Amino acid sequence: MTALLPELDAAPARAELDLPLVVTTLMRGVLYRESSPEVWRHLTALQSDLRDHVAVLGLVPVVDEREGYAFLRQRPEDPGTERPLPRLVARRSLSFPVSLLLALLRRELVVADAGDGGRLVLTRAALVDLLADFLPDPGRRNRLVEQVDGHIAKVVELGFLRRMPGPDGGFEVRRVLKAFVDAQWLGEFDAKLAEYAGQHPAAASGSGSFSAAFSADIEEDLL
Repeated sequence: MTALLPELDAAPARAELDLPLVVTTLMRGVLYRESSPEVWRHLTALQSDLRDHVAVLGLVPVVDEREGYAFLRQRPEDPGTERPLPRLVARRSLSFPVSLLLALLRRELVVADAGDGGRLVLTRAALVDLLADFLPDPGRRNRLVEQVDGHIAKVVELGFLRRMPGPDGGFEVRRVLKAFVDAQWLGEFDAKLAEYAGQHPAAASGSGSFSAAFSADIEEDLL
């Protein structure tokens, strides 16, 4: 007699669903289907309940079932609200190299999706090369190599890169980055670089007011 095995992808029965588990997991950061499949099954069955629950906190759940990630985003402020809710999701101040690296990683995801669409893993040397192409000044390139580990660590902290295990290392580009640096922003990326370069002579070396302006633009999308 053949025993029937439970389907791992099946949603739990309604009585077994655990909304507090889903909420507390999302409050800690991004939830990935591949790393937390059990929590993910609860999430997909409780999306309506989740939206209602976090709405009172001024939050909106973002769930991408195709890419397999979910997170909580601050609800846009209503200018007519007399008593706006305090922000639970802090804005992050990003340096120019970190801002630029995020934009370039988003571009690499577009290239990967046009190919096999598989997991995108880059070495430290590849990350240095991505940034160095925008810093033609040798002095700034040398400083970049010295400081790149700090920039990479910041992107890991933000949750957009994941250190791969093993002696060879490498960094996986997390697809949640697509939700923050969207296709429209990426489409305007080259135009923004050209615009700032025309307005600020320092732009050619990636310094001065160009750095501040470019970082501020990306910061609006990274909550």
